[in-house]
Amino acid sequence: MTFTNPTKKQFTMATITDISELNPNGVYSYADYLTWRFEQVVEIIKGKIWKMSPAPKTGHQRISFKLSGIFYNNTNLKSCDAFAAPFDVRLYNKKKSSKANKDIFSVVQPDLCIICDKEKIDELGCLGAPDLIVEILSRGNSKKEMRVKYDLYEESGVREYWIADPEHQTVHVFALDVDEKYQLSKIYLREDVLQSVIFKDMKIDLQEVFPEENFD
Repeated sequence: MTFTNPTKKQFTMATITDISELNPNGVYSYADYLTWRFEQVVEIIKGKIWKMSPAPKTGHQRISFKLSGIFYNNTNLKSCDAFAAPFDVRLYNKKKSSKANKDIFSVVQPDLCIICDKEKIDELGCLGAPDLIVEILSRGNSKKEMRVKYDLYEESGVREYWIADPEHQTVHVFALDVDEKYQLSKIYLREDVLQSVIFKDMKIDLQEVFPEENFD
């Protein structure tokens, strides 16, 4: 991983060039993350290191590409920005943590995200919760996306969260309720038209997203 324009504090912290130098049971912040220079792609979730899966399979990439195009061409999202991984999203518990690098203990790379608050976007990615996050399941990451990231995105204030399942060709759509807890809006099948909860005019024919042949 390569980062540009590091802050002054980074020069005072030791650079880590091999993931084996890290304590797998340690607690790390975004300030630590900025000093890492190894090839393994990782995320930090509540201070803990999560190794990301190897290069996604064809089915995963095809879904990501299709959704990226749909987001880009959707006229109702012109005031927002959509990003695809790799793109760092720094999340913090609004009740417990500040926005300082040393106080941010979750850095994730969602498959896709939509951000409408331009002030959250900087040269290093996004600081704060995107409006919508999409995670596309792979065989090795289902538990992480379904449990760990669900909790993280909920407490961080991600307003809408989609979990796309290439194997079963479904999309689970969750949205925050008035108590800031996720409620399942609907489980969409390949033959359905997905309706976003927060973007009322965004409707997606999932037959355009899920291919007839399934490589995942």
